[in-house]
Amino acid sequence: MKRFQEISQQFSTHFDRSHFPDQPETLYGAASYMLEDGGKRIRPVLCLMGNELFVPIIPDTWKIASALELFHNFTLIHDDIMDKAPLRRGKDTVHVKYNESTALLAGDILLLRTYEYLNEAKLNHVQHLIRILNKTGKEICEGQQMDMDFEKLTSISLDQYMNMIELKTAVFLAASLQMGAIMAGAGETDQENIYAFGKNLGLAFQVQDDFLDSFGNPEKFGKQKGGDILANKKTFLLVHALEKAGPAEKQIMENLIVSSAADKIEKMIKLFRESGADQAAMAAKHIYMDKAFTHLDLIQVPAENKMALRELADFLLERDS
Repeated sequence: MKRFQEISQQFSTHFDRSHFPDQPETLYGAASYMLEDGGKRIRPVLCLMGNELFVPIIPDTWKIASALELFHNFTLIHDDIMDKAPLRRGKDTVHVKYNESTALLAGDILLLRTYEYLNEAKLNHVQHLIRILNKTGKEICEGQQMDMDFEKLTSISLDQYMNMIELKTAVFLAASLQMGAIMAGAGETDQENIYAFGKNLGLAFQVQDDFLDSFGNPEKFGKQKGGDILANKKTFLLVHALEKAGPAEKQIMENLIVSSAADKIEKMIKLFRESGADQAAMAAKHIYMDKAFTHLDLIQVPAENKMALRELADFLLERDS
């Protein structure tokens, strides 16, 4: 985790500057506003760590990392519009502070600036990088659409849910690592393994996130306990519980989902425990963790090169309260 923090600080120093012209101020001001208080910036730092796994960080990789951060914020602006979200990172979302039309254009500008940074990379890598980002962007759109479609369904299968979070979340982490590896000149097999490491890390993290929403310590987790339950979100816990429930239990859960009762969270958590959803989530998390580390072990670099990614994975996946 220490190396992640070091690179994160270096990336912030590199990234926290103007990426746009001054005019029209309303457009570029909205795009810049989205980048303020930039969150964890996990994806660009993973890109840089994917490079450093093989060789010292190449100067052009900072441009690729910047591209990934811009692309991520592009997706967030559009997500916030679709979700009608009032807040992002504790402040007004772009469409609330400006307006929906300007927010859409600001997202588009972030996307276009992404490709400008990609095109500044070494010529022999550009087409490969663009191909990966295009594939990833398409998959993120597919995952987002699935997530919206699932909101209208009473129940979905666990396989459907895992496929959705793979597309919506995990593939972007995987692609970020792979793009860094490409910049380092990694071979195809090593690229495949670092991609698989990132994808499985992302899946494990999302399952853990679902678990902690109901069973974590809110003060340590940093979120309201049962927030997903109140929002009626499809999570690993809910999907598993509905799959395992008999007709009577399933009806109780379906009634609870549409309920606004004061004890909704407590009742749903009790049903999660009774169905074994909590234990199933932890088992799934460890399966994906093991898969991630198996692929990390297969990468053909010295073991000490892998320590930073291993420490980061351990930190992300051991938040058990």
